[in-house]
Amino acid sequence: MGKKSKGPKKKHDAKPRKKKQAAEAAQSFLEDESEEEDFDTMKLDAAAAANKKKSGGFQAMGLSHAILKGILKRGYKQPTPIQRKAIPVVLEGRDVVAMARTGSGKTAAFLVPILERLGGRSPHTGPRALILSPTRELALQTHKFAKELGKFTDLRSTVILGGDSMEDQFEAIHENPDLLIATPGRFLHVVMEMNLRLNSVKYVVFDEADRLFEMGFQEQLTEVLHRLPEGRQTLLFSATLPRLLVDFARAGLSEPVLIRLDVEDKLSEQLKTVYVMCRNNDKTAILLHLLKHVIKPDELTFIFVATRHHAEYLRDILERAGVSCTYAYSSLDQAARRINVSKFQARQVPVMLVTDVAARGLDIPLLDNVINYSFPPRPKLFVHRVGRVARAGRTGTAYSLVAPDEAPYLLDLHLFLGRELSLSNTNSSPEESGLCGRVPQAVIDEELELLRCMQQQSVDLQNMERVCSNAMIQYLKSRPAPSSESVKRMKQYLREDLPAHPLFQVQSTGEDTRAKLLEGMKKFKPASTIFEIGNTGKSAAFAVMKNKRRKHDNLIERLSARGAQVAEEEKPAAKSSNVSSSAIMAGEEEIEQAFATVIDNNTKVPSRKGAKGSAASQSAATKSKKAKPASFKDEQFYIPHFASDFHSEKGLELEKTFEQQASQAVLDLTGDDDKYLRKQKSALKWDRKRKRFVREDSDPKNKKIRTESGAWIPASYKSDVYKQWRKKAQMDARDEGSGDDEEGEAGSGLGKQKASACDRLGKRHSGPARQKGPKKHFRRELKTKEEILKTRKRKARLNYHVKKKHMERAAKKRRK
Repeated sequence: MGKKSKGPKKKHDAKPRKKKQAAEAAQSFLEDESEEEDFDTMKLDAAAAANKKKSGGFQAMGLSHAILKGILKRGYKQPTPIQRKAIPVVLEGRDVVAMARTGSGKTAAFLVPILERLGGRSPHTGPRALILSPTRELALQTHKFAKELGKFTDLRSTVILGGDSMEDQFEAIHENPDLLIATPGRFLHVVMEMNLRLNSVKYVVFDEADRLFEMGFQEQLTEVLHRLPEGRQTLLFSATLPRLLVDFARAGLSEPVLIRLDVEDKLSEQLKTVYVMCRNNDKTAILLHLLKHVIKPDELTFIFVATRHHAEYLRDILERAGVSCTYAYSSLDQAARRINVSKFQARQVPVMLVTDVAARGLDIPLLDNVINYSFPPRPKLFVHRVGRVARAGRTGTAYSLVAPDEAPYLLDLHLFLGRELSLSNTNSSPEESGLCGRVPQAVIDEELELLRCMQQQSVDLQNMERVCSNAMIQYLKSRPAPSSESVKRMKQYLREDLPAHPLFQVQSTGEDTRAKLLEGMKKFKPASTIFEIGNTGKSAAFAVMKNKRRKHDNLIERLSARGAQVAEEEKPAAKSSNVSSSAIMAGEEEIEQAFATVIDNNTKVPSRKGAKGSAASQSAATKSKKAKPASFKDEQFYIPHFASDFHSEKGLELEKTFEQQASQAVLDLTGDDDKYLRKQKSALKWDRKRKRFVREDSDPKNKKIRTESGAWIPASYKSDVYKQWRKKAQMDARDEGSGDDEEGEAGSGLGKQKASACDRLGKRHSGPARQKGPKKHFRRELKTKEEILKTRKRKARLNYHVKKKHMERAAKKRRK
């Protein structure tokens, strides 16, 4: 019995104990509710901080969920250095001038903060953000990238490009986009046509700002800036920073922040450069050998040529040689260019022939190789050409075919980069970067024989080769001249015997003797002249040459000895000058005066390097003073005749202004067609009023300019295209909108309320008394809110009746 009564007692005592514990827990929870909430908040904050610290990426930048989701959907996990520095500063609302090399992620550095600050759709009229790009391709890529990043937002973006229909662009602007991406020429044309004030723009981005100035858009940019509000946020993103951009930043930006990365290294560390010295006639043969035996078939390769005729000629040759390729140049049709680029991006063809129009416009993220078939005449152009490869941590190779007339540009490039030109030797390895060498003649002869067979079998190739030679003559006329110092130094390099490049030494086994013999035959000069061969001492010509040699031999020997002495003295000086020539484009004092804040990769490291470099240079100078007598310069008081950053600034100098480019019909960096060269200033046109021929191009009274699409329009950009579109679309002041952006009749705006339905019906059906003559009624392209709502109600009513009938029919079938 005791055991039986023990069990129920335990159960009876357990229930009150549990209730008591629950009551005590509830009481303690009610008493310390605030303390618990504070503790939980601290816990969550600590976890968030730990997560941010752990991630160190876009999650730590305080971005919204929609933008962060778009970034992660795009595949980005960690921001690049320029994105890590620029995005927080842009989010603060500061004006920014960002400087980083091509392929470092500058596009996302300004798109992410702009999309974040825009938030969502705004009821206000007019675009709130404006992005100006130098080329059509770059604008399209920026628009595509913006749509991908803003995929989970309700933001709307549009593009305004030259060559597209202006009526579609008018309609796109009336649809009230949040983000507007445009090229400067067409955008200013649309602005002048619609008389837009752009008061709603809060953020302005100048993408590839140095290229915008190079292409002559300075006046368009200044005009656009005048129409923007003063409280805007301006962002300049560029790969270089010449002084003209510093002056522009002083004028158009308020207390800007300069963000500069990779200033000293103008080329990527992952980029391998190969320089091949050859003749112009051997370039095609060397190109074939590189594509067949050196470059792998699955690697994507860009080949830069001078003109579009070279692109077409080389395309035919490569196709006949079994190398599938495509091409793109400026005068190619837009649809054909888009198809060719998509084929190359999809790896359907591994090789693409391009002109300088693709140096900035086309974005191929997985590019492996670049071949400079025609060496660029400007160091800056070389940097942007090879900037297509070795991006985002990938490795790449840049092959440059250098002809004798292009060799001085190679020295200018190394002086601009602050590097020494290293020649290949027998101990050089194929993996070494920056070597300059030649190609064995046996390799060239093998490919030249194949080219001869192709040209003998095809008359088209012979004609195309002749066209290429004529186009090259026109191209050389527009090519800038190299520096005289580089021409003198390159003559000394060309006199020496240049060994074969390590890439071709495998094929050159046993060819050293033959190469030396051929070089000796090329450099052979007979000791006697035509006047001395076969003549006796009694002839007058022999006596004249004998007197000439007696006078000039000693002078020639002295000059050659002096030249050798100068060459030996210049070797250590060239090394020290190369170290000091890697300065930035604008001076430090000018940058500190122009920008309120300067953000660098690491501010302390360059100063230490600079201090070490200066100390090393001073010690080297003292050693050289002990070894050899110093020059006449006084190191303390001597003022040089050019600045220390002369070579870098000369390499980055911009093209002439827009007026000078229009008056002088020459081929600039992006020109690849000779039609502009054929247009001379003396081109005459019949004037009906004067009854005689006049020079239209050189006449200052002809106030017309050429747009990006190639059409000539008045200099004021004003025509009747917009008025005709309004008339065709039946757009009145109430319907067409943009009260904040337009003047005159369009001042009522899209944000204004529309007239009532009764008024509109009264105006539309006012009777025949108000109509004077027959009038054509066009259906409007844009619908009002009332019309859209009415259409939706009609569809809903129709769907309801249809469903009701279906239900009745189904019920009748069930009854049967």
